Amino acid sequence: MKRRKIDLRALPARSARGLDERFQAATPLRRVFNKVFPDHWSFLLGEIALYSFVVLLLSGTFMALFFDPSMRETVYDGSYAPLRGVVMSQAYNTTLQLSFDIRGGLFVRQMHHWAALLFVAAIVVHMFRIFFTGAFRKPREANWIVGILLFWMAFLEGFAGYSLPDDALSGTGLRIASAIVLSIPIVGTWVTTSLFGGGFPGEIILPRLYIVHVLLVPAVLLALITVHMGLLVKQKHTQWPGPGRTNENVVGVRMFPGFAVKAGGFFMFVFAMLAVLAGLFQINPIWLYGPYRAAVVSAASQPDWYVMFLDGAARLMPAWEIRFTLFGNGYTVPPIFWPTVVLPGFLAILPMLYPFIEARFKKDRAVHNLLQRPRDNPSRTGLGAMAISFYMVMLISGGNDLVADKLDISLNAMIWAGRIGIVILPPLAYYVAYRIALGLQQHDREVLVHGIETGIIRRLPDGRFVEVHQPLPAVRDGRAAEEERGLEYGGWVVPKKMNRIGALAPTVKGFFFPIEKAPTPPPGREVEEHGEVTSGHESE
Repeated sequence: MKRRKIDLRALPARSARGLDERFQAATPLRRVFNKVFPDHWSFLLGEIALYSFVVLLLSGTFMALFFDPSMRETVYDGSYAPLRGVVMSQAYNTTLQLSFDIRGGLFVRQMHHWAALLFVAAIVVHMFRIFFTGAFRKPREANWIVGILLFWMAFLEGFAGYSLPDDALSGTGLRIASAIVLSIPIVGTWVTTSLFGGGFPGEIILPRLYIVHVLLVPAVLLALITVHMGLLVKQKHTQWPGPGRTNENVVGVRMFPGFAVKAGGFFMFVFAMLAVLAGLFQINPIWLYGPYRAAVVSAASQPDWYVMFLDGAARLMPAWEIRFTLFGNGYTVPPIFWPTVVLPGFLAILPMLYPFIEARFKKDRAVHNLLQRPRDNPSRTGLGAMAISFYMVMLISGGNDLVADKLDISLNAMIWAGRIGIVILPPLAYYVAYRIALGLQQHDREVLVHGIETGIIRRLPDGRFVEVHQPLPAVRDGRAAEEERGLEYGGWVVPKKMNRIGALAPTVKGFFFPIEKAPTPPPGREVEEHGEVTSGHESE
């Protein structure tokens, strides 16, 4: 009996056809694969956060196989000689074993920590990009709120994971968290007792934080990321203004194969950079701190950077107490309540409401799919600079004891410098950013009206010297641009050098030395301003 020959070339198509006959997946997949994504470097910031989260899941799964969050006391007898015979919790013991006795354990631990820092940093910078370019405007207000929630969930996830090793540094942070919860009027004592199972530190806080860290918050993060990506695909991606780009279309690269291949390569690059950081740069050496003891708290105890601004706010807060009586009972609101409970609440709610506040003040009800340059909205840019300066003062104040020690400055002087700076610097940053934005706007409009500076100086008959300007060579409505009063500003980059309008030969960069002569493009190939060819177009 003859065996039937299998045509390997037709096998993929036949298999795909069989799957489509059963699941009808071709049409939705075709729609997804044809999705167009704008191609700009600033859009990679959100991808960095996503890829860092993937690394966090992978490395966290590995560590969960060896970590025991128990607070049961044990005597260390591992490879790290200076701590042998020391009584410590099982959580700290297994963290040391993971670092010194599990092959690749220290590498994975450090990779997990670096990925956590990069995850939060990418979210923050991505939010700055969204804010300064106005990408949060209608119809993307809901996605902006999801992004804010993602940041605070990442904040909580980072703090929970940072507290699990039960070393002296993380234990100090957990002690501060206990004091913050205790400062809440009326319910603070009850909430703290419920969380810790009694007085601090208790015996159940680490197992509870472990469940929060490996199960609850990751599930919420996955749900928020799914909603965030779903809204992004449904509402379409914002894009920068430019030739052929309108409020009703999307110009860029298709999901498959262009964007998918780029995304895969970029994930590998992020993974590789995190691996390099984990292998070459030490982070969080818990063996140097020792196990947590409530009576032992050292100076220079700073948390990770995304938590340190709250530490700085607590250090700058004056020692003001508020005492009041309610239903015959006396209550005290300690100073730590305002910078660590009220301030984070304010910082969480106000950004969520900002898209609606801006739309109301500007009476803007239009749909916006095109981004703005920061200079085109000076007030928003000033508010962003104001927020960044406010954050930086608190961040520096979170390490003011280190600054005072290393620079031989009075710690009291550092505290007062932070208090004065947090009042003076934000308004100053707003004014400077606002004026810079107006100046850049004015410069753009001058170029549109007068043309580009050529560097050629001409002497007039009366002895005056003037510089020759080259009018922009745009033609609209069949009339030359120089016959008009000036070109209309389109919200995008205004060319300000002669080689940007073809007056000078373009320069192609080489590896070490530039090649002055540019290659001639093939005939019929339309090249955009930056040498990229439009490979996708999606309309409403």
